[in-house]
Amino acid sequence: MPAERRNTAHDVFLQFHRHRAQSLKKLTEDDGDEGKPTALTSERFDMFHQVMKTGVIYATSRAIKFGFKNENPDWANMGQGAPETGPLPGAPSRNFHMNIQDAELEYAPTAGIRELREKVATYYNTLYRKGKESQYSYENVCVVPGGRAGLTRVMAALGSIQVGYFTPDYTAYQQALGLFMRISPSPILHRSIHEALMSSKDFRFEAEGRGLGATLLSNPANPTGQSLEGEELENYVKVARDIGMALIADEFYSHYYYDGESVDPEDGGADDDSNWPKTVSSAAYVEDVDEDPVIIVNGLTKNWRCPGFRVCWIVAPKPICEMLSSAGSFLDGGANAPLQKLALPLMELDFIRRDAWALQRHFKKKRDYLISGLSALGITVEWMPTATFYIWADLSALPRPINDCLVFLEEAVRHKVICVPGVFFDINPRDIRNLRKSKCISFVRFSYGPAMENLEKGVKQIGNMIEYWKKHQESPGMYAEKSFDD
Repeated sequence: MPAERRNTAHDVFLQFHRHRAQSLKKLTEDDGDEGKPTALTSERFDMFHQVMKTGVIYATSRAIKFGFKNENPDWANMGQGAPETGPLPGAPSRNFHMNIQDAELEYAPTAGIRELREKVATYYNTLYRKGKESQYSYENVCVVPGGRAGLTRVMAALGSIQVGYFTPDYTAYQQALGLFMRISPSPILHRSIHEALMSSKDFRFEAEGRGLGATLLSNPANPTGQSLEGEELENYVKVARDIGMALIADEFYSHYYYDGESVDPEDGGADDDSNWPKTVSSAAYVEDVDEDPVIIVNGLTKNWRCPGFRVCWIVAPKPICEMLSSAGSFLDGGANAPLQKLALPLMELDFIRRDAWALQRHFKKKRDYLISGLSALGITVEWMPTATFYIWADLSALPRPINDCLVFLEEAVRHKVICVPGVFFDINPRDIRNLRKSKCISFVRFSYGPAMENLEKGVKQIGNMIEYWKKHQESPGMYAEKSFDD
């Protein structure tokens, strides 16, 4: 975009993310009246490069410049990528008290403690592999200190291959795919921006034609809330098996489904092991757990609503788990030992079933409220989210300049609301694509992970912001430029 046609919001974005000298030379340590970011100049610490912020961190950083604090009740944080962590109506109680024994102060094995690995294996076998000859064991599980640490281990263990990825998808994939030079990121392009999910037929064509060694995807998808499941997910697994391609499935939202056919116990359904809420995993379509190149990343962060534990896991063939354990020995050293012990009751199957019912019941209400509230403000949703706790919202019908996601964020934080601009999900590791204009420029991601009162406050304050710009469409002020279409 030519310099004379950039608006202030785009300049702020570039100042945070460009490490090129010409983009940094005008930056100073003075925040200024408009909350512009500080950054290192090219002359200082030039042995480092400017590290890009992920979407949530960028949005939160902008909010902090305008007074955001977690404890400030005036703010509506609809940008956070985490669920509310307190008790939910109808959910089983969680006991987070423990006495830490001296032995538990030692390092845990880099693959995790055996007790937790066994419970994770039992979880997958019970929910997804009943009646199948091939079953997961603890040796198919590698416990890791968080999902991003798990993805980093996977990327560190991959060979010299192309790794396919989709857009939009989880913002941290940009860094994960660009960190290790052995792997070559390869964007898998949808035929249309209005296509929520790629058909398995098209996926096979892309994977075979590109000679992909691996594909990384979130399922359910962050940020769109769409889900590969049933025959289509089975076919994705079959593609991986047929062509010898690792399918790296980020399944962190696999309990957040709102379109299941089972009857909620609160509505008369059985309250026992015969009646589980809908969950989805590619584990259901693996034929041989030690042969099929399917790698599942999941953990306590989202589905169990314990993001602060930093206890997650990777499920994969045993030889791959051994490599991931070795990678952990030099990357992260392993997950927290006492918290792995504390996690054991959370992996009891009856607890998981009851907790998942309560979670789906509670988050569906929040989803429905937020979609209704945003729609009333003229913010549309092309794809109804059937899973996750995100809404991929289209701003294109809003008045200019707030139909641009970066401008929308800059105005939102002035109205004490946080969201994540869509451009962060148009991931572009190592700048391999020459992007003149992101296809996600008119989208933002809203999270209904926070409590309902947070969402109610956010909808009200966004409404105030939109009303202001409806009245001042001809006075864009600091956002003035020749064209908002560049």
